[in-house]
Amino acid sequence: MYRETAKLLLYSNLGEDAILTRMADIFRDWEAGTADKSTLISRIYVQVKRLLDLATVYGFNRNLWQNYLTFLLMTNENSFTLTAERQGASEGSVNHFAKADFAVFQRLFHFAFGPIEQDLGIDCFTVLTNYTAIPKKAQMYYRTVSEKVQELSAAIDAADSADAVFDLVTEHYRDCGVGMFGLNRAFRLDDNGELVAINNIDRVVLSDLIGYEVQKKTLRDNTEAFVQGRSCNNMLLYGDAGTGKSTSVKAILNEYYDQGLRMIELYKHQFGLLSSVIARVKNRNYRFMIFIDDLSFEEHEVEYKFLKAVIEGGVETRPGNVLIVATSNRRHLVKETWKDKNDMEFENDIHRSDTMEEKLSLAARFGCSICYNNPNRQQYHDIVKGIAARYPELGLTEEQLLLEANKWEIRHGGVSGRTAQQFINYIAGLKK
Repeated sequence: MYRETAKLLLYSNLGEDAILTRMADIFRDWEAGTADKSTLISRIYVQVKRLLDLATVYGFNRNLWQNYLTFLLMTNENSFTLTAERQGASEGSVNHFAKADFAVFQRLFHFAFGPIEQDLGIDCFTVLTNYTAIPKKAQMYYRTVSEKVQELSAAIDAADSADAVFDLVTEHYRDCGVGMFGLNRAFRLDDNGELVAINNIDRVVLSDLIGYEVQKKTLRDNTEAFVQGRSCNNMLLYGDAGTGKSTSVKAILNEYYDQGLRMIELYKHQFGLLSSVIARVKNRNYRFMIFIDDLSFEEHEVEYKFLKAVIEGGVETRPGNVLIVATSNRRHLVKETWKDKNDMEFENDIHRSDTMEEKLSLAARFGCSICYNNPNRQQYHDIVKGIAARYPELGLTEEQLLLEANKWEIRHGGVSGRTAQQFINYIAGLKK
């Protein structure tokens, strides 16, 4: 195995702690006879456990070794893969080196583990290459990743040449991209400022949001312009609580994911990292929505000044593949007070109302503002009936349903889409 990995050129940046790198080291020591069998078995089991852990996270099945190698090919960011992502496979000398690397991976795909198993008296590799995974719920693993990895893995396994592998992998790069951006649709920042894929994503689509047709059309039109590379505006979805603002953003991601749309969720305390996030994604072949949910600022909070500069007003312009999308219950985002109208008296500003203009300028940087108001009584009933239609087991007449819905909203904060959904969740739970 180490003889094969030593031949990798474009894909040589595996990292010293990669499973493949560690396995190659083990085989080198086994062939050289520099380690006793118990030590080799212990080292092998460490890597097997890592492989099993990876398979659990991503839902791999059948041949975990081939799934892992495919995962490496799909996530390895190098000069070749990033170019193939942006413009597909083009004629060039680099293809010679890429095909040589793919030939290595093809041989690794069908690597003979029998000799080392027989010598050490183990069978772990036989089990890994004929694996039956325990069925899991979709929210317990990266289902989208799992499906893509296993599909490509099976195709590579059946390929009869390095040229065939080249065509398969570069087609994946062109259609889906490379790295975690190619495998996932949404991300958030961890405590170290690193992007982490979000596994359990709501599969809602815009048609699931009942009503708000004008709002949905505006949202869809602006998003289509964005993913197609046409002129578009940053978006602010504002209005009453529970009216579907955040749901609309998640729905638009699901509808345009296959056209290269991705989402990065950002929290208010992470605004200082916004510039670095944009720098990381601006040259990738995807369209990124920077999603800021429930955006608002109290009077003493000044992070909005930084956000203003990043959105529009800084020296560096916003990249064409980045769109800022925010939701808020406040139209103007920053808390305003009556004293803002009299800032000469209270804040010693020379010019009257400068404080108000400063606060209003953040919302003005969102060129597409979409208002979501609470529904009226009839619209609330339409939402309740629309959601209830997805639960045929409720067994209520329309009159009974609406009577109970009215009782529910009186006790739970008034009419809204959220109230309607919570009401249906409640009565559906009673039926089970």
